[in-house]
Amino acid sequence: MELVELAPGDPRFEADALPVLRELRPHLTASSSAAVYEEGFRQGLRYSAVYLDGRCVGVAGWRIVAAMVAIRKLYVDDLVTTESCRGRGVGRFLLGALVERAKESGCVVLDLDSGLERHDAHRFYEREGFERTSFHFARLID
Repeated sequence: MELVELAPGDPRFEADALPVLRELRPHLTASSSAAVYEEGFRQGLRYSAVYLDGRCVGVAGWRIVAAMVAIRKLYVDDLVTTESCRGRGVGRFLLGALVERAKESGCVVLDLDSGLERHDAHRFYEREGFERTSFHFARLID
């Protein structure tokens, strides 16, 4: 497996990573994802992709965040392995790379949210050493 960092405007983001991301975020389009990444990049958002035999099979969107709760943490916005490759170690490889990045960056925690309905993902995170530490609340703005 090979880990590749994808910058905004990298053609691999739309061609390779976006189809994988859409398995988690089906509302994304090429233009909306490019716009979000361009704006988010200025805020620290980065995307890493895992390639296996020349094919993108996993993607993580992440950022380093200064926060009072942890001082410095790596927050994972998106983490997805393409359905055809689940159970083959792609997610574990990707999380391992993010943990190393967090250590190198002086972070004390790797943090993520996962939708309530994503039971398989929750089992995966717990197997990978994550603990349920809080409730996440959201309110849509009219």
